Amino acid sequence: MVDVHTELQRLLAADYLGDLTARPLEELRAMRAECQQVETGVSYARRLVQGRLDIAEAERSGRAVGQRVAVAELLDRLPQILADRTRAPGVGRLPQLLAPGEVGDELAAELDSIADGAALARLPELDDQALDALVGDLRALEQRTSARRRELFSRIDAITAEITRRDRTGEASVEALLEEGG
Repeated sequence: MVDVHTELQRLLAADYLGDLTARPLEELRAMRAECQQVETGVSYARRLVQGRLDIAEAERSGRAVGQRVAVAELLDRLPQILADRTRAPGVGRLPQLLAPGEVGDELAAELDSIADGAALARLPELDDQALDALVGDLRALEQRTSARRRELFSRIDAITAEITRRDRTGEASVEALLEEGG
């Protein structure tokens, strides 16, 4: 099993990209693919965090106007709560890989350590201070996860730019590819 923190550290290290112009095209493609795969897992985990954060904030908002919401009612309103953030601001990208993989699973486990399904079911039982702490923890995790995702996108963009540059200049021509493999 891949250790997500080690994998993210490797991909996000300052020297990971190195001199992209000196790398073979196939290596660039492999680097882009691994960044995309890890980004898919990070995006999956980020969506999970956002969903739980939205639920906890809905509970907190209800309390602010004097409405304590029963778990059943909160669950009934879940589609509406989650629909409020169907399109977050920022870079809109369609994932090329749809399965979260081990990275998403490991980040989801980190989320479960903060607020698993049972914790969400107990939201109405939490006092205001505990609820505020939970919202704070979820918000901090969402910010860390989003920052990781943005960093991965910057890596993907840099690699893609080099591949595109080679294509435009003819360096990625069939002849160059044959020489590279030969």
